[in-house]
Amino acid sequence: MLALRGKRRYGLGHNLRKRPRSTPMLRIALIDILLFALPFVLYAAYMIGVKGASPAELWQGAPVFWLLAAGCGLLLVVMATLIQFSGGSPTGTYHPPVIEDGVIKPGGID
Repeated sequence: MLALRGKRRYGLGHNLRKRPRSTPMLRIALIDILLFALPFVLYAAYMIGVKGASPAELWQGAPVFWLLAAGCGLLLVVMATLIQFSGGSPTGTYHPPVIEDGVIKPGGID
């Protein structure tokens, strides 16, 4: 039988040290969800504000296919634009991350 002594219990949270939170992927995911949902939100606002539809009958007879197509199209156009016009120079030199004095220095493109 393996005796677990001391404070360290293998496999039970030894990697739960406090680390700085970095959420760039969460930000990108939320932006994608917002862009995809924008046509649905605008349609709902239009139907409630202009047509006076109640929330119960809001999606009956809604052009769901066209709202899905508009959401996908908007998402693809914005993603393609960001990919094309952001990031490093295509002719730049990539430098990978390195460890200097025990600290990881992020990589980049010159």
